[in-house]
Amino acid sequence: MSRKLWLPYAQMATAPALLSVANAQGVYLELADGRRLIDSISSWWSVIHGYAHPVINQAAKEQIDQFAHVMMCGLGNDPAEALAEALVRITPDPLQHVFFSDSGSTGVEVAMKMAVQYWFNQDQPKTRFMAFRGAYHGDTTACMSVGDPDEGMHSRFRGLAPQQIFAPMPPECGDCDLNCGHLAEVEALLAQHAHELAAVIIEPLVQCAGGFKMHSPAFLQRLRELTERYQTLLIFDEVATGFGRTGTMFALDQAGVCPDLLVLGKGLTCGYSAHAATLASRTVYAGFEGTDGGRAFMHGPTFMGNALACRIALAGLSLFADEGRLTEVGRIENQLTRSLSDFQVEGVVGTRVKGAIGVIEVDDPARLQGAQAYAMERGVWLRPFDRVLYTMPPYIITPPQMERVVHTMRGWCETEQFKRAVGAGAAVT
Repeated sequence: MSRKLWLPYAQMATAPALLSVANAQGVYLELADGRRLIDSISSWWSVIHGYAHPVINQAAKEQIDQFAHVMMCGLGNDPAEALAEALVRITPDPLQHVFFSDSGSTGVEVAMKMAVQYWFNQDQPKTRFMAFRGAYHGDTTACMSVGDPDEGMHSRFRGLAPQQIFAPMPPECGDCDLNCGHLAEVEALLAQHAHELAAVIIEPLVQCAGGFKMHSPAFLQRLRELTERYQTLLIFDEVATGFGRTGTMFALDQAGVCPDLLVLGKGLTCGYSAHAATLASRTVYAGFEGTDGGRAFMHGPTFMGNALACRIALAGLSLFADEGRLTEVGRIENQLTRSLSDFQVEGVVGTRVKGAIGVIEVDDPARLQGAQAYAMERGVWLRPFDRVLYTMPPYIITPPQMERVVHTMRGWCETEQFKRAVGAGAAVT
């Protein structure tokens, strides 16, 4: 049967019918058939305050009664101005300028274009990027080029996307000094390619869609030192890690490091609307100033600074203080750590926890086939990825709800189906 709606990451010839959501409240998805599921992955990690939050709903209604959108070329709006000011207040001081776009991928593209044009404006044609093995930064063309070229989902587009430089991501560790082997390789690549590198890009602390691999704040500190030494810009992609997900408002806070460019998305608009922000340092911004119009940044998404999205984002930011969101993330982290740190069964490679991220990694993707159906029978929405069974819940999830999620994850790994499923299993996405 021909299907009109083309789904993401799906073979349409075999994809099952979508589960129709009739309503969503708090952490629950209510399906049209009457089932009620705890959304343990926050609709791809974006619904950080839960569904239909009354404060955000009210802000959205008030804004839409005024107007939803005006173009940002010649026209402006108060919510966009206010959101830019709010983001500058809660990020490190050098980040003083905000460029809005319409998705996390676009926000990364904006950062990459800013880096290239910054060097062009300095009469230094540097157009390549260094990224890290296992990385994922989005699905648009420039973003694909800084995703893992071999293991990532975009290897089939090799030849379309530019060829970039990839360094090894260090294993999770507490200390990283400039004498460690991984950093030595990073420095060697920087020394070799500094003349052509516009920037280094990394997801700080956690490579989320790259397999939830984690690294230490110390590594970010050393990386900042190296990018300054070899005079290349540093981009932090916090589309997934920003707005409390790793335990602090931004992952960079745990390292005490400020990048030249910071990309935000997902939790920015709380799952209500597509929007993203790319923050630039004073130095980067100054590289575009002058009387020559050709130095101006050449990018302009139609929906940048969308008034409705910005009003929603402002309401979401207010909840961090008003409802103690980071305290809730700390509670979630403690609960996940207690529940997963000692979990050992055959087939489980290991577990990882960071902020409101809990991960069970297995030795074969085949072991996770059937996990989603198992979870749904127990009232939980999970979506395994390759060899990873994970949760990234809304921060408002209660301890009993979180316990149900973790109990379901652990329970699947103790089933006979999990134990028997070893072999050439296809990736589960």
